Amino acid sequence: MALHRLWFRRLATLLLLAGLAACTSAPAGITPIDNFDLQAYLGTWYEIARLDHSFERGLSDVRADYALTADGTISVRNSGYGEDGWEIAEGRALPVGDPTRGHLKVSFFGPFYGAYVIFALDQGAGWALVSGPNRDFLWLLARTPSLPQATQAEALALADAAGFATDALIFPTHSRAGTAPVP
Repeated sequence: MALHRLWFRRLATLLLLAGLAACTSAPAGITPIDNFDLQAYLGTWYEIARLDHSFERGLSDVRADYALTADGTISVRNSGYGEDGWEIAEGRALPVGDPTRGHLKVSFFGPFYGAYVIFALDQGAGWALVSGPNRDFLWLLARTPSLPQATQAEALALADAAGFATDALIFPTHSRAGTAPVP
C-alpha cells in the first residue's frame, strides 16, 4: 500500500529528526499530568484539533489506537483518511521517567523517539491535550469523534493559556468514524 508507506515515511522523517535532536522532553513551561493511569488511557482517541504538520496534512478521520503489548510497551496505530484512502502508521511508546506522569516517548522509526506530553486530561469528559517537544505540536484528542462545544472551548482555553497557537488549529472531520481503517 503506497499511501501507508508515504505517510509512514513522512512521520518517520519527522521522528528521525526529533530523535536526532533528543526531543523527548516537554516544552518549556509545559508540565505532564501527575497521577497518570496508563491503563485508563489505552484505547481509541479521535483527533478533534491539531496544529498543521506535513505528516497529517489533508487527513480527516484521524484517530490513534493505543494498546499494551506483552513486552510492556504501548503499541500505537495512527490512521487518517486522505485523498487516496486510509493512511496508517504503526509504532510504539514508552513512559519517560515516572510512569505515573503523562509523559511518553513515541517511535515510528527504529530507535528514534519523539515527545508525547499529556498536559491536560479529563477522563470523565473524555478529552486530552497532547504536546510534542515544543509548542509547534498540539493535539486535542477525545474518546468520541466530537466534543460538546463548551467542553472543546474549555480544553482549547487551557491550550491557549499554555502558549499554543490555538488560532492556527485545524479541526478534521470525522465522517468515516464508523468505518475501520484498512489493516
